[in-house]
Amino acid sequence: MAADASQRKALRYQQTLLYGEYREQLGNFARREAARLLTERQWRRQAGDNTTAAARKGLGRWHHHHHSVTLESHPSHSSSTKKPRPYSKCQDCLTRVRQYIVTKMGEDWIFLVLLGLTMALVSWSMDYASAKSLQAYKWMHGELKGNVPLQYLAWVTYPMILVMFASLFCHLVSPQAIGSGIPELKTILRGVVLKEYLTFKAFIAKVIGLTAGLGSGMPVGKEGPFVHIASICAAVLSRFMSIFSGVYENDTHNQDLLVCACAVGVATCFAAPVGGVLFSIEVTSTYFAVRNYWRGYFAATFSAFIFRVLSVWNKDAVTITALFKTNFRMDFPFDLQELPAFAVIGISCGFLGAFFVYLNRQVVLFMRRPTALTRFLTKHRLIYPGAVTLIIATFTFPPGFGQFMAGELMPRECINSLFDNFTWTKISAPSAPPSLGRSSAWLHPHVSVFVILLLFFIMKFWMSAVSTTMPIPSGAFMPVFILGAAFGRLVGEIMATLFPNGILFDGIVYPILPGGYAVIGAAAMTGAVTHTVSTAVICFELTGQISHILPMMVAVILANMVAQGLQPSLYDSIIQVKKLPYLPELALGHISKYNIFVEDIMVRKVKFLSSQSTFRELNHLLETTTLKTIPLVDSKESMILLGSIERTELQALFDWWLSPERRVFERAQSSPGQGSKVSWESFAFVDEEGGEEVHLSVFDCTKQIKAWEEAELDKPINMEHTRIDPSPFQLVERTSLHKTHTLFSLLGLSHAYVTSIGKLVGVVALKELQKAIEGSTRSGVRLRPPLASFRDASRKTKKHQPPSSTPSSPTRDRDLWGEGGKKDGELVESQEDAREKASSSRGAPGCDTTPSSPSSMKSTGGSSATGEGADGATQETACPSTSSPTSGSPPGSIASPTSPVLTLSSLQDERESEESDEPI
Repeated sequence: MAADASQRKALRYQQTLLYGEYREQLGNFARREAARLLTERQWRRQAGDNTTAAARKGLGRWHHHHHSVTLESHPSHSSSTKKPRPYSKCQDCLTRVRQYIVTKMGEDWIFLVLLGLTMALVSWSMDYASAKSLQAYKWMHGELKGNVPLQYLAWVTYPMILVMFASLFCHLVSPQAIGSGIPELKTILRGVVLKEYLTFKAFIAKVIGLTAGLGSGMPVGKEGPFVHIASICAAVLSRFMSIFSGVYENDTHNQDLLVCACAVGVATCFAAPVGGVLFSIEVTSTYFAVRNYWRGYFAATFSAFIFRVLSVWNKDAVTITALFKTNFRMDFPFDLQELPAFAVIGISCGFLGAFFVYLNRQVVLFMRRPTALTRFLTKHRLIYPGAVTLIIATFTFPPGFGQFMAGELMPRECINSLFDNFTWTKISAPSAPPSLGRSSAWLHPHVSVFVILLLFFIMKFWMSAVSTTMPIPSGAFMPVFILGAAFGRLVGEIMATLFPNGILFDGIVYPILPGGYAVIGAAAMTGAVTHTVSTAVICFELTGQISHILPMMVAVILANMVAQGLQPSLYDSIIQVKKLPYLPELALGHISKYNIFVEDIMVRKVKFLSSQSTFRELNHLLETTTLKTIPLVDSKESMILLGSIERTELQALFDWWLSPERRVFERAQSSPGQGSKVSWESFAFVDEEGGEEVHLSVFDCTKQIKAWEEAELDKPINMEHTRIDPSPFQLVERTSLHKTHTLFSLLGLSHAYVTSIGKLVGVVALKELQKAIEGSTRSGVRLRPPLASFRDASRKTKKHQPPSSTPSSPTRDRDLWGEGGKKDGELVESQEDAREKASSSRGAPGCDTTPSSPSSMKSTGGSSATGEGADGATQETACPSTSSPTSGSPPGSIASPTSPVLTLSSLQDERESEESDEPI
């Protein structure tokens, strides 16, 4: 009490009406206290040195007098005896310079410069390698001209080798590199941890696999995988930059940098920094932190600049220009009479984009059906990509069917030719001007341009939808971009045919520009597939012109309106197909989201630990659940939430508690004279002369170890040295669904505890929220009417335990709360319902919280605890478990989750629970 009073006096504590306040700042008091303690420590050290010296000289009583004098004159004595070290000023200067450099190296702008420079080099190198590969592909085809069989063989074999190599390399090095990468990154930014997706192995597999895929000439894109590559690069750089600054070890800061990496990935693909930032925000974020705006633009601009400078250095361009430069007239790019045609493009692209997403998903689901064909293709992984490549290359073979769909053009050549200013319907194939260039591939002497464009669109449509399902790094942005450009070009050529002389305005005739229609179609199609509006900005930067800004925005908005009402975006569709954790958007204008509360969807049976829990209960909890985070309550009666503990922390604590090192140390402390003997008894030896005696001692030691472990398991858990999160995210029971969705989206939560006046009553995870938003009851999430909690108040008074509103569902996030598989979770839950009515002397940890009354919170049965002896054999000991006196079952009959027993009472309780819950 005296110490507390002195501290209050030092901090100038003053009692007020409520709680009192401190007039002195804690920081100033702490600095003064630290300086005082340091001075006392130095004095004691100096006094100890002087005492030792005096004792050596045998000075007797003079030592005490000299000791007191030394303490009184310590400052002057230390200053007189301490000699300045030479070059101390130089060393201090060098230390300060080094600290300054390290501090500056840890700043964000250095990280962003390194990220932009690295990704620009990687993007340019990938484009250079893929361009050389396509050049060799076309050279091989041209050298074999005149020999059609060999031409076909070369045309088909070359891409098959590259695609199969990319598939095999990714499968061996990092299977996480397969696919786009944006859906997984969107999930990671939601707060979900996906293993091995941001590793250096995934980076290598993604870069090499994507380079091979682009070099094969297949309709695969670069944008999605490159966003993943940029994110991996940002994660690796963050680990490196943590040497200079500890802020890069913070998860929130790293998530901000991943958003910037998405912008860098798009910017280095298309040299479009503004569109890259906006696209990354639309695709990956529900809520965007404005503090990341400058980071995104800085890194995207720097990376796009370096990317184009490298092209100039390689003489691919004369100066820094747009990637697909166009030359549309600026004085009169379009007439108002053309706006209906632009609107038709937008609406049509909306339907076509939704159908593309649907077709892509159906192909993936077909390949996942458990049929004989899919099992065969799964066993032989290279057959599917090889077969898809063979079929696509066969249809695009130029002397064959490819001559009717411009099959000889590579993806970039297709874009450049579709954006040109020529009107192809006015040009005949024999008299094509030399300036037409690669666009002459669209002209056929016997087939109309409309037929070629229509065939190209139809064939490339299904080719793109199928090729993006191959097990290689591939994106869908560029293939869909080409599809939209072809559809827009088709509408533009039709308009040019309908108005052959152009449109008259103010006495001047302005011809139709089919290339402008192609640009608008490309933006609308990609916007419909990705559900973004920033594709219009990307098209402005890709073409270097904003002459068609108004019709492009109209078409993109109309395409989004149509597509969003029919299908999810391509990235959300992949998330659903892969069953990744995601949070769907709330529908606008529905009042039900305000009438549904957390208490209607939460999981009421929560596994928890209390401050009185034993290691036996902890062992049962770790064995029977897959909890990633375990809540900690004050006691089983009060259920006051104190915090949460990571599973890894508890696992490490339990392993150390029963470790051989601690056992040996404990026995050595209890019997100091036999410490070495106990240590040697912890190991097994075989002696040829006295084999029986040795084996007998080892057996006795095993029994002692088993008895010691049994005794240790019944001891309470010591939480003093365990890291506890004192502020887990909490919700109250009456939090609306709309507010819960907003909090989960804004903070990237994966779960939240539900409390009532500080008491833990339930938990809601991402999957429960997803099922509630979708209105699904097939997996057990039952939505009650808005007044269900008031209506059930009378039932709660009659029944000690309220009916569970959430039976177990086989979801990943339900696994997070201890309801592992579908069968195991349902059976264990039924056992717990039965055991809640039984009397028990001591409960196991998997206690199920019920918000009715503390007296109804009974403990569940224990499970077998494993203990490893000195000989490495695993010993099993049955833990005490609760048993009903009426069931007649032995104590350990329902202890193990692998041998569940369903009782009649548990089935009756489950039936009553289902009848009491009325789904909406």
